[in-house]
Amino acid sequence: MNGYRFHLQKYRLGSKTVCPECGRKACFTRYIDEAGEISFPGNVGKCDHINSCGYHYTPKEYFRDNPTVKERLDGHERDGRARSAVRTVPEQEPKISFLPSDWVEQSMRRYDINPLYRYFSKVAGKEDTGRLFRLYRVGTSRMWGGATVFWQIDRNGNVRAGKIMGYNAETGHRVKEPFNQVSWVHSVRKVQDFRMKQCLFGEHLLSDTSSTISSKPVAIVESEKTALVAAHFIPDFIWLATGGMHGCFNSEAMQVLGGREVILFPDLKATEEWRQRLPILGSVCRRATCSDLLEKIATDGQRSQGLDIADFLLMEDTPQMILARMIERNPVLQTFIDTFGLELVDAGRAE
Repeated sequence: MNGYRFHLQKYRLGSKTVCPECGRKACFTRYIDEAGEISFPGNVGKCDHINSCGYHYTPKEYFRDNPTVKERLDGHERDGRARSAVRTVPEQEPKISFLPSDWVEQSMRRYDINPLYRYFSKVAGKEDTGRLFRLYRVGTSRMWGGATVFWQIDRNGNVRAGKIMGYNAETGHRVKEPFNQVSWVHSVRKVQDFRMKQCLFGEHLLSDTSSTISSKPVAIVESEKTALVAAHFIPDFIWLATGGMHGCFNSEAMQVLGGREVILFPDLKATEEWRQRLPILGSVCRRATCSDLLEKIATDGQRSQGLDIADFLLMEDTPQMILARMIERNPVLQTFIDTFGLELVDAGRAE
């Protein structure tokens, strides 16, 4: 035994379960309490797929997010009913690692080979797509012929991580076959002894003190792509992403939202779980709510698919999407547009 009271369960046949983040089977090891006083919920543990998933929710983070459990534990220890001869986990955590900021700049090129950029260009047009990708510091990797890099840059401008994901240029969906195209920049670049501490995707936008940005309420979704889609269609919010149902949704990461008005937009089927996490935001934010809009309007089929707000926003074709299909059928149309400098007029904005 390693001597720590809270430790990963020792492997035995059937002990590994489904990872709550990536959904793969028999790859998730749960934490246990050597003293037998606490039974951690199923999401407290570590995924074996360090590079492609990276999920690791520790007991310390669980206690931080659930202070009442920690209070009960401390009370038991004071009463002498839960004393153990084993050592507790050291309080001092390893120093957080950061990536060079020039890696971000270098990646913000070659959007022509980036499938997600090409998809967004059909949805929003090249001008708005370029603005959106620059605003959120989205890059391009050479992996898988031009995968998307979602950089996690904290409010202080530190580059915490770079998540690399493959997308289909036609559908905008993630590539999961024949394998799940997900990796991390520090893994691909073989950064030694890298200690990743994730932050919200788009967090760097919170450092903008201009009145047009600082006065906006914050909206939080699960996926990075969803944050981009929502930022285009509903620009009245600062859209941030946790990077998954669990991702970096913990009290430490949420401290950056201090004093803000925040609304959560979980994927279908995750509404209740995110609603239970509202207390994490309650002590930090000026106001925090969890939207159940999707649950109210979704069909049973849509719920079974676990759709998110981006899926609903993209259900109707935009003018840019219609034009892109017309050009695909008749490429001469693009030459005509370029020759005469024609622009697509948004009927809603024209009014």
